[in-house]
Amino acid sequence: MINSNRTKKSNSSSSSSFPDVRLRRLRRTQAIRDLFQETHLSVKDFIAPIFVQEGLKKPEQVGSMPDVWRLPLGGLVKEVEELTDLGIGAVILFGLPAEKDDKGSSAFDERGIVQRSVEAIRKQFGDKVAVITDVCLCQYTSHGHCGILATDIKGRGKKKRTATIDNDASAATLGKVAVSQAGAGADIVAPSAMMDGQVQAIRSALDDAGLADTAIMSYSSKQASPLFAPFRDAAHSTPEFGDRRTYQMPFTNTRESMREIEQDIAEGADAIIVKPAIPNLDLVYQASRATNLPICAYSVSGEYALVKAAALEGWVDEDAVMTEFLTAIKRAGADMTITYHAKRMARLLKESA
Repeated sequence: MINSNRTKKSNSSSSSSFPDVRLRRLRRTQAIRDLFQETHLSVKDFIAPIFVQEGLKKPEQVGSMPDVWRLPLGGLVKEVEELTDLGIGAVILFGLPAEKDDKGSSAFDERGIVQRSVEAIRKQFGDKVAVITDVCLCQYTSHGHCGILATDIKGRGKKKRTATIDNDASAATLGKVAVSQAGAGADIVAPSAMMDGQVQAIRSALDDAGLADTAIMSYSSKQASPLFAPFRDAAHSTPEFGDRRTYQMPFTNTRESMREIEQDIAEGADAIIVKPAIPNLDLVYQASRATNLPICAYSVSGEYALVKAAALEGWVDEDAVMTEFLTAIKRAGADMTITYHAKRMARLLKESA
């Protein structure tokens, strides 16, 4: 009887209209707006990306990403200290090796740049920081592709060269990369190569190596997006020829994105990533409704660069746009966000607390 009355009251209220219902009553003052705010950002939502370059002597600012730096290994602990002081407790590491080859061998080197970075963070911070590692080959291969080449078909010019990726060999190699990173102390490995079966290969490799507690946060829906360009500048990972459209997803396909997500879950993913974030808020929402797994959205380098460039020209208020974008990502259903705005947003939240 109580439930019936509540339903009747709710239906009656929703059928009312102006002037009985004046929705602006709940927006009249800042105090009232704060009281009825539905979506709240927290520093606990953020994962901060960090680029660590082997052999680098001092930090280098990324030209296309103001206030983002490539760090030497010796500067990593200071960076993580700044993040933890702001309340940010999770990082994702991207390594830039000194040596590259066709097989991406340095990606699974036990003394590789990411492996040593994980060890340094673990030694200094113990379990106080959640350490996530990107599992891909693009930064480590001489050709810049995310997998191992099966064939190299040459056209008349360099721009016409295309590559065929050996999917299964690449997935097996990603398993080796994940094991080496987890063995160094990574809490979570995040495969981003978009190879079919990569999650299954990594889960099997981790379990066989006695690393069953290492979680997999898979880039399940990763678009072939022009918004990745500044990242490729930062990570020195632009393909030498061809493009990544045979393995990254077309941004036109919603159902295919959901199939990728479902497949990764079936293969053993513990959490999923949608990338880029802002152009794919519909996918973030659908994924959050379709599964109980944690959803991470990656607000990518191009999203960051667009905001920074417009702000530097005085065309937009950087803090306001940053806040709106990150709030929209969370409102769409993301449980966490990888963002290059992490430190700036954390400072802003701290000031307004």
